[in-house]
Amino acid sequence: MKKWVVRHKNIGETPLQVVEKYRKEAHLAPDVPLAYAGRLDPMADGKLLIIIGDECKVQEKYHGLDKAYRFQILFGFRSDTGDILGLATPSENPKIVLEKGIGPILSTFIGEQSFPYPLFSSRPVKGKPLHQWTLEGRLNEIEIPTKTSSIYTLRLEKIETKMGATLYKEILEKINSIPQVTDPRKALGADFRREPIRARWGELLQTRANDEFSIATLYCESSSGTYMRTLAEEIAKRLNTFGLAYAITRTKIGSRLSTPFGGVWYRSFN
Repeated sequence: MKKWVVRHKNIGETPLQVVEKYRKEAHLAPDVPLAYAGRLDPMADGKLLIIIGDECKVQEKYHGLDKAYRFQILFGFRSDTGDILGLATPSENPKIVLEKGIGPILSTFIGEQSFPYPLFSSRPVKGKPLHQWTLEGRLNEIEIPTKTSSIYTLRLEKIETKMGATLYKEILEKINSIPQVTDPRKALGADFRREPIRARWGELLQTRANDEFSIATLYCESSSGTYMRTLAEEIAKRLNTFGLAYAITRTKIGSRLSTPFGGVWYRSFN
């Protein structure tokens, strides 16, 4: 039996759905343990490492793997989740972001960084996930923890603009791709809050259908625990505007070695 496989997680899928899809594909019995290393958000896609059988007993050795991502930042908005699956707020001073503005600041992110965990994350705080504190409206009772990680490579690939009408159409397609959540144990999240989130995006974009918004595509290599949602927000902050993760694709999982000639992936799960 294989120790691990890598499968592609689509936008809208949960990691657990990908794991169970693999179980059926490989004709594995229900009692064969399966786990995944390095979760991906519902709005993210890309490589998911699935651990199989007895290897699940040592899954901790897979938890610290480096990752590579190609992600997009939509400027002019922020949300409480850090991506499009959140309640969005527009910038008071929206602006078109140009390459000469974003390029120089990216080098300031290289190296060890400490950022707050996303409010919608599974990080435990006083015995329950941070996203539960957020949904209960009790963030004033806790201190938001920070996560320290390392960014090895961060580069701009392109900047484009999209019309508000196009953004609205694409955002709805992504949000609607998630299967409906009916589990009563997850009633607090109310099916990812999709109804109010869709309504908010409609308020923000339907009246600005002909306006242009900047989207930057970036490539990042980083250590485990680096949130692209948070990185998108922090990059926008240094440009004095709002930003959120419009798309996130994980392209590599493995171990990255620093050399005098640049980073080398000496172990990559493909």
